[in-house]
Amino acid sequence: MTSPVRYQADVEKVEPDEAETIRGLEEQFKIILDTTSKDYGHGVRSVHAKGHGIARGTLTVHDGLSPEFAQGLFAAPGQYEAIFRLSTNAGDILDDSIDLPRGLALKILGIEGERLPGSEGDATQDFVMVNGPTFAAPTPKAFLANLKMLAKTTDKAEGGKKLLSGLFRAAEAALEAVGGQSAFLTTLGGAKPVHPLGATYYSQTPFRYGDYVAKFSLVPASAVLKDFADATIDAAGRPDAIRENVREGLIGEGGTWEFRVQLCADLEKMPIEDPTVLWDEKASPFVTVATLDVSPQVAWQDGVSQKIEDELAFSPWHGLTAHQPLGGVNRARKSPYDFSADYRGRVNGCPIHEPSRLAELAG
Repeated sequence: MTSPVRYQADVEKVEPDEAETIRGLEEQFKIILDTTSKDYGHGVRSVHAKGHGIARGTLTVHDGLSPEFAQGLFAAPGQYEAIFRLSTNAGDILDDSIDLPRGLALKILGIEGERLPGSEGDATQDFVMVNGPTFAAPTPKAFLANLKMLAKTTDKAEGGKKLLSGLFRAAEAALEAVGGQSAFLTTLGGAKPVHPLGATYYSQTPFRYGDYVAKFSLVPASAVLKDFADATIDAAGRPDAIRENVREGLIGEGGTWEFRVQLCADLEKMPIEDPTVLWDEKASPFVTVATLDVSPQVAWQDGVSQKIEDELAFSPWHGLTAHQPLGGVNRARKSPYDFSADYRGRVNGCPIHEPSRLAELAG
C-alpha cells in the first residue's frame, strides 16, 4: 500500500448551501417520525426503525498494530464493553418479506479522550454500518432526494411494498448478473434476504482515523457466523423472521467478528465527499485492528429488548474527535440524528442517554 493520506481539515469541502439541505433532512425526518409515532402510539427511529437483535459483547483492541493503525480508540491494546443493534433501514416497521439492507450499529463503552461536539461528557464510541460498501447517495442533496421518496412511502400499503420489493430484487439481480449493483435499488426493497449474522458491515462513509482517514468494516470471523454468509431467510408467513433467526443464531454459540480499517491512500480515487465511490481494496486493503466477541445469549426478548431500544441512540457523531465523521453525508447526519433521538425520547417519556457500562441497561 502507498503511504496513507494524513488527516487535515481541508480534506473536506463544504457546499455553500449545505445548511439548507440539512434543514430539509430534518423536515423529512419529522414527517416520518410524526407518521410512525401516530401509527404505533410509540416513537421509533426515523430510519432503521425495526430492530432484529441486540447483543452485548467485548471489543478487544489488538496488540502490536503498526503505527498507522494504532490510532484513536485503537491506539493501545485493551478490552471494552460493547453492545450492537441489528436492524433494517426503513423508517416504518415492516414485514420481513420486504427485503431491505441490514444495519448494524455498534456502541463501545468506557472510551476516554477528546470528544466530538455534542458528545462531551460521554464515554462511548459508535460505529453505524450497513451490509454494503457504498452509500446510496453521493451528496447531502441526493441524500435528501432519496429521503423524500422514502418519507412519501412511509405508512403506505404493505402489500404494495411487498410487490415492489420483489420487482426491485429482480432488477438488482439482473444488474449483478452483468457485474453491476445499485445501492439505491437495494434501499428501496431490492436487497437480498441475507442472514444478518453472516453479513459483512461497512461504514460506507469516511472518518478521521487519528492522524489518517479511513473507512471501517465488521466481518464475521467465527465458524458459526461464516456458516450464515450464504444463508438467506425465508420470511414467507413470518413477519418477524429475521428477529427469530437472529435469536436462534446467537443463543447457541454466540459469535466473533473482526473490526477492520481501510486507510485512504489517494484523495482523488478514494474521495471524501462522495461515499458512492468504492475504495479500491487492492490499493488499500482492510486490516484487522480489533475483535468483537459475543457470548451465547438471547438477542431478542419481548419487552426487554424494546426497552433497551428506547434507551439507546446510535450516531456516527457519538465518539472521539480522533474518529470524526467526514464528508457531506456524514455532516448532514448529525443534526437529523440528534433530532430523531430527542423526538423519540420526548414521545416515549424515556430520555435517551449514553451508558457508561452495560449493567445500566435493562435486562
